[in-house]
Amino acid sequence: MELPVRQSPFALTEEQLQLRSLAADLARDVYAPRAQEWDAAGIHLPREERKRLGELGLLGITLPEEYGGMGRPLIDALIVIEELAKATQVAAWPVFEATTGPARVIDMFGNDEQKRRWLPAVCSGESTVAVSISEPDAGSAATDMSTRARVDGDEIVIDGMKRWCSGAGFSEQYLVYVRLGEELGSRGIGAVVVDGDTPGLEFGPQERLMGFRGIGSADMFFNEVRIPRENLLVGKGGFSQLFTAFSIERLGNATMALAIGQTALDRSARYVQERRQFGRPIAEFQLVQATIADMVMQVEAARLLIHRAAVSAGRGSPPALEASVAKCFANEMAKRVSDLGIQLHGGYGYSVEFDMERLHRDAHGWALAGGTTNIQRVRIASEYLGRRFGQRRN
Repeated sequence: MELPVRQSPFALTEEQLQLRSLAADLARDVYAPRAQEWDAAGIHLPREERKRLGELGLLGITLPEEYGGMGRPLIDALIVIEELAKATQVAAWPVFEATTGPARVIDMFGNDEQKRRWLPAVCSGESTVAVSISEPDAGSAATDMSTRARVDGDEIVIDGMKRWCSGAGFSEQYLVYVRLGEELGSRGIGAVVVDGDTPGLEFGPQERLMGFRGIGSADMFFNEVRIPRENLLVGKGGFSQLFTAFSIERLGNATMALAIGQTALDRSARYVQERRQFGRPIAEFQLVQATIADMVMQVEAARLLIHRAAVSAGRGSPPALEASVAKCFANEMAKRVSDLGIQLHGGYGYSVEFDMERLHRDAHGWALAGGTTNIQRVRIASEYLGRRFGQRRN
């Protein structure tokens, strides 16, 4: 039984509908048949598939036309991310990174020379830029980072360690947040771009994670890593500017979670109409109907919140409050709806063959990445009340 592709609660243009259809067909025909294999073996998206995404124009949707992109609104990228992620998060990952992640930071804060150097290769699929912020003692407290960079003539020298870098060891470039001065907190922090093959940069073994298999995650070690001074993207004290970019990334994250929720709902809707117990389809039992109804309400609400924020953003950044509300709700929705999907499938939901457990594992990852749901709650209260809430005693 085929279920219809869910419509956006906001009217889509003919071009957006075509874009969604393109992504949905690609996801169904190419990526869905390989999703279990990639998850089981932790296979990163093959380079030829990344180039396919580039050739179709899906990597440069929100990036400027002069650098090989399409210059489209943020919602166009989210439409594509959702359709690809319904098949597998692995296929959606390069689009997520290029249209809502670190490539957008280069687009927003880089100079013309930097954009010309890095963005065309991102749009074509020749390269991917990953972001590296967290450290062993700087996760939610990102401004506690200790990785340092100093200017030495025409070079910048980096020393330190980064953790939980998604894409580490696979990406060609890394947007690395570093401490450029002695100032405490965010005042001393900036960002540089580092090539993956730069001498002195080493990667730890790939992490074995509950989900996100095939995306990659590893520690990064910087030992007197020297990069050209022109690789400085955001100078000392510019960290606060980056919250606008974080809001864009949060909508990408929320859309990955939305795809999980929608897929869990679609599969459950099919299953409860096919599975028979006591001589009839289990969809005829009221508790099953109530569970499906709860799943529908959760998924639809998440899509409304995400698309509201995306429409507000246009080609720029969404309001911080709307982005954090959308991320927090969508993250928790994906965990709950995928869990309900497992329950509706009964023993089959616990089987790898039915793929529900993969959805649930990945859902937990998005609730941790890009600022946990607890951190989003602090942000929501802060934005709504118009007050800053420091987490430190003094």
